[in-house]
Amino acid sequence: MSKELMQMNIQRAQLRIEAEKEEVAKGSMRQRYHFMPQAGWMNDPNGLLYYKGKYHFFFQHNPYSSFWDCMHWGHAISDDMLHWEYLPEALAPSEAYDSHMKGGCFSGSAIEHEGRLYLIYTGATNVGNGMEQTQCIAYSEDGVHFEKYDGNPVIEAPEGVPACFFRDPKVWKHEDLFYMVCGASRGERGQALLYRSKDLLHWEYVNVLAESRGEWGYMWECPDFYSLGDKYVLTFSPMGAGDRKSVYLTGDFDYSTGKFCYQTSGEIDWGHDYYAPQSFLAPDGRRLIVGWANEWEWMSYWKDWGPTYKEGWCGSFNIPREVRLMEDGTLQVRPIEEIRSIREGAYREDALLLEPGKEYDLKAGDGVAYELKMKIDLEHTDASRIELMLRGDGQRRTRCVIDLKKAQISVDRSLADGWSKGASRSPLFLKNKKKLDIHILSDQSSLELFTDDYRNNHSMNVFAGNEQDRMYICAVDGQARIEDIESYGLKRTM
Repeated sequence: MSKELMQMNIQRAQLRIEAEKEEVAKGSMRQRYHFMPQAGWMNDPNGLLYYKGKYHFFFQHNPYSSFWDCMHWGHAISDDMLHWEYLPEALAPSEAYDSHMKGGCFSGSAIEHEGRLYLIYTGATNVGNGMEQTQCIAYSEDGVHFEKYDGNPVIEAPEGVPACFFRDPKVWKHEDLFYMVCGASRGERGQALLYRSKDLLHWEYVNVLAESRGEWGYMWECPDFYSLGDKYVLTFSPMGAGDRKSVYLTGDFDYSTGKFCYQTSGEIDWGHDYYAPQSFLAPDGRRLIVGWANEWEWMSYWKDWGPTYKEGWCGSFNIPREVRLMEDGTLQVRPIEEIRSIREGAYREDALLLEPGKEYDLKAGDGVAYELKMKIDLEHTDASRIELMLRGDGQRRTRCVIDLKKAQISVDRSLADGWSKGASRSPLFLKNKKKLDIHILSDQSSLELFTDDYRNNHSMNVFAGNEQDRMYICAVDGQARIEDIESYGLKRTM
């Protein structure tokens, strides 16, 4: 009966999506080229992979409301990660271990094995003992229709780990064994736990892969672990770590002992709206990551999610990004090259000399959906700071300040739209630099700023109307020279 119940619940969800998607598509805040749900609420990316000639994105989804509740797994496929075909929901709550209304099928990952596509996810339920989270398996022969494994759950929380803080499994294969890293909390400190298996169904605990010493919060959500060259990368989104929402650690890993020794830590993105990134391999060998363009702790009450709930949807993903390891152990995280395929209306300017206090208008597409790139010539700049105003209309704007004196960048959206709050800040590494690169992606309701050779990024939701299409740049307390300015409009894909 349980198999039939999941299919009934999926059909019910699909009827709701079909009934609402056309009206939702008319929403004024709908993104033009960033991935988002047809209707309802979306948060974490799940089960990202390239399978049978297509990119597959699964995602946390509530098809019945534009708020978080009763988690399903949505599903879509693409040839280029920009144009998408939505498939039926992959998972719906149906079992004792995943059917509580405030639980469901929480986050996880996907892997192909012997032609089957396996989903490894967290089942969340409450049977009177509080929230209980276990790790579960579903599988598919065609990559579209899934069955839950009769032996679920396959892993329960180990001793000392509260059952309400044990979730988000990420699985990979190395040689003849499967490995899993899972988020946890022990003694109010975040952890990533390591497991291994011969068949994806029977798992043994290995050890604690890494844990907070107090600096990275009380719970690590959505951990991921992968190799880049001869080094390994652990990423996670910590709860209770202040502004740090997408931490990475890079170092050495020994499969024989399960020991991970990291030498470098950093932030994938400093913005308020980048959370739970998950990685996967493209067929050409690139390591790609996708993050949820929002996060939990910044949201103090429902209004902070922005106005899209009025349009019947909430949530999008940041643009997919390629991860590269630099010589110093830091990560370079840049937008995928596929973005070039939707460029139009190219504009270029060799150089622009900014006089102090004077505003210089910049051109990029229609001022709403665009790509803008430039470089600051630090050798011929004596200004204390450079200010970029984006998505403005005279009264409203998002203010990006590149403070060369303090070696800091900040992105402030407090005057952007009447909804969004706060500024994100991060240090700039300017020593021995001759030029500072800037790359901006703007969409209907988001801004993504990349700088410092793609090692210093800020992503934010900005719920701006089409009339907010002005952008300008100015220098403060001195001159600034801007070089290699290029911009493009970006075509609608969603």
